[in-house]
Amino acid sequence: MTPSGSPYPDDKGFLLLLVAVSLAFAWILWPFYAAVFWAIVLAVLFSPLHRWLCRRMSERSTLSALATVAIILVIVILPSTVITGMLVQEGLELVTRIRSGELNLARYLQQILDALPAWLTGLLERFGLADLGTMKDRLSKGLTTGIQFLAGQAVSVGQFTFDFIVGFFIMLYLLFFLLRDGPALTARIGNAIPLQDDLRRSLFRKFANVTRATVKGNVIVALVQGALGGVILAFLGIPAPLLWAVVMAFLSLLPAVGTALVWLPVALYFLATGSVWQGAILIAYGVLVIGLVDNILRPLLVGKDTKMPDYVVLISTLGGMAIFGLNGFVIGPLIAAMFIATWDIFSAARANDR
Repeated sequence: MTPSGSPYPDDKGFLLLLVAVSLAFAWILWPFYAAVFWAIVLAVLFSPLHRWLCRRMSERSTLSALATVAIILVIVILPSTVITGMLVQEGLELVTRIRSGELNLARYLQQILDALPAWLTGLLERFGLADLGTMKDRLSKGLTTGIQFLAGQAVSVGQFTFDFIVGFFIMLYLLFFLLRDGPALTARIGNAIPLQDDLRRSLFRKFANVTRATVKGNVIVALVQGALGGVILAFLGIPAPLLWAVVMAFLSLLPAVGTALVWLPVALYFLATGSVWQGAILIAYGVLVIGLVDNILRPLLVGKDTKMPDYVVLISTLGGMAIFGLNGFVIGPLIAAMFIATWDIFSAARANDR
């Protein structure tokens, strides 16, 4: 207790030192922010499993934490690494085929233009979209840039670069201690936060619930939709189905349009080139199977209390990826969900005080 009677130091010089040291600590951790972030997320997600194992192992927290990390390695990290390596290889092969002319974009575009009605062709010409050479260049550049971006983001995982290895082991190391010492760390952090006990408990509970709901709702739905999309594209003979499955998984994070940005143009190409049954199958599959996954799974995984409006999900996902790269597809919606949850707590506390 300080002389003033407050449980917190009120000396302005000390508070300034506290802020400066905290910022400096965040600065030195920043190069490994992704490792720290994913360690925290995985610890929150798998803490129920760790607690269950701890009870089964006679409250031996260290052993149960090691077992939990091993399970995470087997069911999450190793499969992700293998798929990422395959994605890099498939993406680079597709870029090579486009550049070599093996995949002739001009021929595909010409087939589509020939199948269009005259009024639509005239409309495209008015906007300069019927110039085959220009459209080919734009599409080729867009595909190549997008594929190279995904490959560039994933190549460190696929090739096990030094930075990736260091970050990977930092994440596992921190994950172990967060699982083993999680309750004690949470209590220490809670005691340092200058909030009332009920608000502090509510905030921590909201953070855990929002983290689980956001990550499960976004990641699992994205994985399922991407996998389903990759299966149908492989069945229909589309090149690089794994690559397009990953693209659909990321696009599924965008409300309303989502995976249709991939499967709908492919279906329209099938219809325009006379492959009617392939196009019809893809449209029906996209609407009835891929599209319904979001409506069925997301409410079960997220729940009504933590479900965000579609426009918030869209903006926070795009903003998160613009700032944090691929990690932003989780960081952005998580920050947005915590923003909404924190203001809900504040509004509820204000209402109770009246």
